[in-house]
Amino acid sequence: MTTVVPTSEEDPVLPVVRFTAELSWADAGPEAAEPQVTRLCMEAQECMVRGRWLDLASLMLTSAEIVFSKVSDKDLECIFTFICNLVSKLESPNEELEVAKLISTKITQQPTDKPAMRLKILFNLYNLLEGPDSRFFVYMQALNLALNGTVTDHIVPSFKKIDSFLKEWNIGVKDQRNLFLAIANVLKENKSSGKDSFKFLTKYLATFSDEDLYVMSEAKDEAVRAIIEFVKAPDTFQCDLLDMPAVGQLEKDAKYALVYQLLKIFLTQRLDAYLEFHAANSTLLKSYGLVHEDCITKMRLMSLVDLGCSESGQIPYALIKDTLRINDEEVELWVVKAITAKLIECKMDQMNQAVIVSRCTERLFGQQQWHSLRSKLATMAFPSIKTSCEGKRGMLQASSAPFKRTRLLKKAHRGWQFGRSHFLL
Repeated sequence: MTTVVPTSEEDPVLPVVRFTAELSWADAGPEAAEPQVTRLCMEAQECMVRGRWLDLASLMLTSAEIVFSKVSDKDLECIFTFICNLVSKLESPNEELEVAKLISTKITQQPTDKPAMRLKILFNLYNLLEGPDSRFFVYMQALNLALNGTVTDHIVPSFKKIDSFLKEWNIGVKDQRNLFLAIANVLKENKSSGKDSFKFLTKYLATFSDEDLYVMSEAKDEAVRAIIEFVKAPDTFQCDLLDMPAVGQLEKDAKYALVYQLLKIFLTQRLDAYLEFHAANSTLLKSYGLVHEDCITKMRLMSLVDLGCSESGQIPYALIKDTLRINDEEVELWVVKAITAKLIECKMDQMNQAVIVSRCTERLFGQQQWHSLRSKLATMAFPSIKTSCEGKRGMLQASSAPFKRTRLLKKAHRGWQFGRSHFLL
């Protein structure tokens, strides 16, 4: 015998409870299933009457998770839309956070079962939430689900809005660390976004300061990973890793000191230093998946940039040949490669066998580079202001000349008219 439970158009939750309960008990047979379905519907109705939304969400999730693989994606989305909509009935941020935690945790328990649908449900839940704490928690769950369920393509587009998300969430340093590291891991798995992965990894490392000596030790592995990613990246030639305490701690670390030394070579030295390092540590480089030929290519470009920054704007071909360890015929080829990579702006003076550099990219851009830039801007500012003022003064003088000539002609005309032989200007 079927028990009719009164419902209203405003609250279509009970039909969803009955639908999922019947599906979850379908294999037990009608005699065993009907009492359980009735019980669940009565419990759900009691929760609604008493405003126990957390208990109702828990009850609905239990049945919904069982039928996850038994219904179509369209029905599944509909079921979870009603479950997620329960957060709109809550009055306090704490209650909203509790229900959001319950729903998102349950959805992410089996990340490999319809992961794209699970991620869509989390996005729907996120959009229904109002509290920043609830939204941040659900977003972190979505990141982990995307990574574990290998559906990173679905969440990567949201990274463009991370800055606005951070303003909205107003999270602390620890949460920022977790967020940046999770995003870096997602982008690494995505594989098409290696440069972005490195960017968020450096954001993670930048959250550590000298005051966090104990906590900072947990970042050693990520610091090594950032160094290796930088060395491997064929199109990344500048970073500020050496200025970060989380990376600096590796300098005297028994296990990772050589990795730190490798970073220092790439950012402050030239090809000869790398070749010497490789000769002594080739096994270490191979263990991190570094290809010697690729490292030489990158170091040649970075060595050429270093020459451009330190040779007063003019580099002899012979010096490029010796520094990059190449043939005479290859000099201009490597200059063109550096220009193509936007590392330098220059002209090649074939007559005098020299490269005239007008701009080059700094490998490091820390405090010293900022001070240097500030001094250059200050030097450039005053002459430009003076030139601008003088130019405007000249324009004013030039623009007033026609008026002087007009007055002059009028005086001459009057002098002629009255028979005067001369006039004063």
